[in-house]
Order: sequence, then C-alpha cells, then structure tokens
Amino acid sequence: MPAPPGSPEGGPVAQTQVSPRSALLIGVILTLLLLGLGTRSAGILVLILPPAIYLAAGLLFGPDTLRLETTRTIGRDYAAPDEPITVSVTVTNRGSRLEAVVLEDGVAPPATRIDGESRVLAALEPGKSIEIAYTLRAGRGCYRFRGVQATASDTLGVFQRGALAPAPGQFFVLPNVLRLRRVAIRPSRTRVYAGDVPARQGGPGIDFFGVREYQSGDPLHWINWKATARAWEAIFTNEFEQERIADVGLILDVRRRAYSGLNGHPIFEHAVLAAAALAEAFLKAGNRVGVLLYGTLLDWTFPGYGKRQRRRVLHALARAAPGDSMVFDRLEYIPTRLFPPQSQLVVISPLLEDDVEPLIALRAHNYSLMVISPDPIPVELEALGGRPSAALAARLARIERALVIRKLRQAGARVLDWNVGVPFEEAVYAAFGRAPPQARPVRTWL
Repeated sequence: MPAPPGSPEGGPVAQTQVSPRSALLIGVILTLLLLGLGTRSAGILVLILPPAIYLAAGLLFGPDTLRLETTRTIGRDYAAPDEPITVSVTVTNRGSRLEAVVLEDGVAPPATRIDGESRVLAALEPGKSIEIAYTLRAGRGCYRFRGVQATASDTLGVFQRGALAPAPGQFFVLPNVLRLRRVAIRPSRTRVYAGDVPARQGGPGIDFFGVREYQSGDPLHWINWKATARAWEAIFTNEFEQERIADVGLILDVRRRAYSGLNGHPIFEHAVLAAAALAEAFLKAGNRVGVLLYGTLLDWTFPGYGKRQRRRVLHALARAAPGDSMVFDRLEYIPTRLFPPQSQLVVISPLLEDDVEPLIALRAHNYSLMVISPDPIPVELEALGGRPSAALAARLARIERALVIRKLRQAGARVLDWNVGVPFEEAVYAAFGRAPPQARPVRTWL
C-alpha cells in the first residue's frame, strides 16, 4: 500500500491536537492578562504565573514526534456472514518514551466487536511493544482497516500529539451461496467445449436430434431400424443433440431507486443471494460467467471459469451496495459490448416500469434473457400496516407489475416473479428447472 500523503516512507501521519486542558490554561492566562492590564493591578498579573508555569512544564515534558511501527494479523481473509474474525495489531515504539498514549484501531465500514478491546491506554518505553487484540463479527461486505490512531500526551495532560499509524489490511465477508439443483438455459450460441447446454447441432449427446444416413464408425445401437426399413438401399442412424458450455452474463441491479421505499428491509441481500447462487450453478456446469454490478459505476468482473472465477465473483458481490448515479439511472445504458453476441444474460432486479423497453432491446439483439425479480410489494405492504389505502395501493402496484412481467414474457424473456418468502432454490427450480424451447429473435423498433 502506498504511503499516505505527508508520511515519509509510510510512517505515522502527524496530527496536531489541542487538549481541553491546554485550551483552558491559555484561556485563563489571557483572561488574567486582560484584567490585569485593564485594571492596572499587579496582583492580578501575578496570578498568571501558576497557570503559565503549568503550561510551560507541559510544553517542556510533552511528547515528541511519534515514531510507531505496526504489524497487523487477521485471522482469515474470507469469512461467512456473522462468522467471528480475530484481529491483532502489534504497535512498537521507535521513538522516545511515551508517558501516556491511547491506541485505537478502526475498520471501515464498521463491524461489531464481540470480544477484546480495540482501544487501549498504556505507557510505551523506547523499543517496547503493545498488542491490540479483539474479535469482530460482520455482515456481507469488504472491510478495510484505516490504521491505528495514536494520541500521546504528557503526564500533566496539557499537550497532545496525534498520529495515524498505517496498518493496512482487509477481509471479505462473502455472501452465502445456495446449491441449486438445475438452472436450464438455451442461448442461441454456445462455445466449443462440452457442457450441459443444448447446442442445436447433431453429435454425441443424450436428447434425440434427428436421423441421418449411417456412416462408418457409428455404433450399431444408434441405428434407426424403422427408418431403415422404409428405405431401399440406405441405413439410417439416430443423431443426438450436442451439449456444450455457454457464455453467461449476470447483471445485478444496484440502483438505489430500485430498492427505495422498503424501510430498510434487506431485499437487496436477497438479490445478492440470487446472484451468488446462479453464478455458482453456472460455473459448476462449466460455463463462462461474468458479473456486472450496474447502477453506480460499471463494476465489471471479466468472464472466466472455475474456482478462481468463483472467488472473483464472490468478491464483487461482497462489495455490492445500492447507490445513485446520474449516468446509470436507467437500464438502457447497459454496455452490451461486454457480453458476447447471442449469449445468455441474467438480470436480477426488482424491475421498474421504465425497465421494460431496455430489456426488450436486449432480446432484440438476440440475447437469451432471464430475469430474476424479487417482489417488493409484500414487503412494502407489511411496512405500511393494515390501512385500507395500503391494500388499494398494493392492488394497483400488482397490476402494474403484472403488466411489466407480461410484456417481458411476450418478448421471449424468462421471468421469475420471486416472492422472497419462498426459498430461492424452490422458486428457481420451479421456473427454470426445464430447458426452454428454442426462442426466435425479437424484431422491434425502439
């Protein structure tokens, strides 16, 4: 990690601090001086000597520039939500003696401390060390340590000197990953390697694809005797549909306005859980998967395969959070050039009314489109209570949502209207457990 500004070679960042006691002494001295000069009283001027001597003693015996060396140890780099994580920081004094120093370690965003102390008060001799050890518990996210804040003062507590000692470190709390039984997809184009996605080409496979004339080397049990019996001088064999891997692009909607009005309900966490489960299922099947977090910046995880790509995807989902952007406020700005032509796209979003046309445009570009939409209406209705007006508003919202989903399905998109009260693995298996029929390109003018 590069050294912070104003910190030579990554050392502590000096901070000038004024203690309340020194400010009080200076205020008393100035007040007595003004009163003495105003009244021309020598007795009042003499009263300045005790606080002035006290202030001078603090200045004389005050702490020098802090020279601290830090070493951080984190129990694990990756953890599951609410899993304990131990953190320890060793602080060594490379400068002069510190009469009293307060050391406080901090992490951003804040996590819950469940054991130990992250703030200590101690005296440090030159060359001596002190260890800060504690245990954290945190939810999904990326947590970075900003360093150890050190505040040293003299014995009298008159002057203070502060510094931020860099102690870099981070850990990820990865989202939970559900194991899905099967998520069937059928994009228009597949890759050359064997997988479990129907490729619309004859060859080795399981599902029947057609009949062709017998060729040397074909297994005898492939011979179609009924078709052969109808022919005079030819033998016909069954042909099966090849199964290959495919390109899959996951698009997670992180626009804040798509999740507004939910009164803090973690429906966004359900969307992240769905993205993690689908990425796991597609990668396990051998597909090439990329992830786009759309709504604040374009956080793009380049497509890849296997366990290494799984870790990259989980890292991206760990740092996902709703945000605002004037540029990416609408889905029409999804950069389609990131995704291979005729590949499979999976959009995870609560869906807004103005999202219909951009999603239909993706179908018009011959992408196979799957939409996972967590339903926010039951959550909002529960938050509003049993008021009659809330029930009427919920009916109107359901009608609007049904129209949005109907338009997407008419355009050829496969849509899961997911009530988050139902386990995701059950909902997705019921909706996408079977392979869809071959879809035709959508012709539209947008």
